[in-house]
Amino acid sequence: MTSLPPQPISPLDGRYKAAVVELGDFLSEAGLNRARVQVEVEWLLYLTSHRMFGSEPLTQAQASALHALVTDFGQSEIDRLATLEATTRHDVKAVEYLVREKLHELGLDSIAELTHFAATSEDINNLSYALTVKQAMTEVWLPKLRTVIDALRDLAVELRDVPMLAHTHGQPATPTTMGRELAVFVYRLERVASLVDASEYLGKFSGATGTFSAHLAADPSADWPAISQEFVSSLGLTWNPLTTQIESHDWQAELYGRVAHANRILHNLATDVWTYISLGYFRQIPQAGATGSSTMPHKINPIRFENAEANFELSSAVLDSLASTLVTSRLQRDLTDSTTQRNIGVGLGHSLLALDNIRRGLDEIAINEDALAADLDANWEVLAEAIQTVIRAEVVAGRSSISDPYALLKELTRGKRVDREGLAVFVETLDIGADAKARLLALTPAGYIGLASQLVDYLPPAE
Repeated sequence: MTSLPPQPISPLDGRYKAAVVELGDFLSEAGLNRARVQVEVEWLLYLTSHRMFGSEPLTQAQASALHALVTDFGQSEIDRLATLEATTRHDVKAVEYLVREKLHELGLDSIAELTHFAATSEDINNLSYALTVKQAMTEVWLPKLRTVIDALRDLAVELRDVPMLAHTHGQPATPTTMGRELAVFVYRLERVASLVDASEYLGKFSGATGTFSAHLAADPSADWPAISQEFVSSLGLTWNPLTTQIESHDWQAELYGRVAHANRILHNLATDVWTYISLGYFRQIPQAGATGSSTMPHKINPIRFENAEANFELSSAVLDSLASTLVTSRLQRDLTDSTTQRNIGVGLGHSLLALDNIRRGLDEIAINEDALAADLDANWEVLAEAIQTVIRAEVVAGRSSISDPYALLKELTRGKRVDREGLAVFVETLDIGADAKARLLALTPAGYIGLASQLVDYLPPAE
């Protein structure tokens, strides 16, 4: 058997690439290297703009040319870094050499030694990961989550008045509306989205063991913590003053925990919608040319929601691992975080893919009000809750002498089917006031939805 041409191992880089390609701009090796170049360039510009060690600020043209190494970062830079790393056997050193080459090209060899000045590789890496993860979250993952939330919100409002038999423990229960049930998910997701949106992205820039030792040796008069804070903040990150060689990654554990939380809420949504489809509450809209089963032509399988389930599970597994692993580093430094962080894109990628499945799946279902109405009409016994509650109120008001309303309804309905006529006959015999009896006789399963429709108004508005 002949060998295949080089192929991607991960389905995120193969079959599902189109759904997650935007993440690659940030959470790929190339995206990380571009961020590393950015940090090196910004540090060099910071030092020169502050005239450190007698240097002079670069001209606008020189600064723009250096910035172009970041803004125009592409295949030639990717290839050059690969060549440099083949010699250095060190990815960050290769980035330093790339920046030095650009300085030489610009005739700025006199400041070349300010490249990577007093920085350990982790100073560059932690800031680069913070930048790329922040961009991936704010520019790709959160906007995709918002599209799902907005689609759910629209559906919740549209279906707010459509009555539906609830199923607690899988059994017929007090009715609700389909819109209210979807609104529950919107409310939950909005809370988590707000937490993700408020996440901090921390960075350190304090040398080999976080003590500014080399910095102080080079210039004892400089306020290096203040310099570090100003530089980290200039990148749009939150400064972490107390670290070992590495930034402690607690912010990453917090962030990935929040994303995994969102994953699990959405997993719950996927299983619920799948169940509503199986009950006939939602119809699946046939997609032109699509095949549901290779042998059963009639089938439309709920694959969007099944695929979403699996990918949320994969994402949460990776993110949980990241969150638990990254917060531990032996003494002042070990390399366990290095390999681990290279899988951030895998964890977020499976979540993004699942979000895409959910969003597309919601566009491929339609409410089946006839099925909902039929199920409600077949379960009049769910009104037992209303009847026994009304009797209790009547007893307290002195308009009834029934001793145990709950037991009375339990005997009538538990494990039994009761139709409209049977329930009406029962209500007519009750020792309760005329107004209460009239309310109960007018009640139907479809009308026993409480404030379900109005509760949808508690949804926060779309952003």
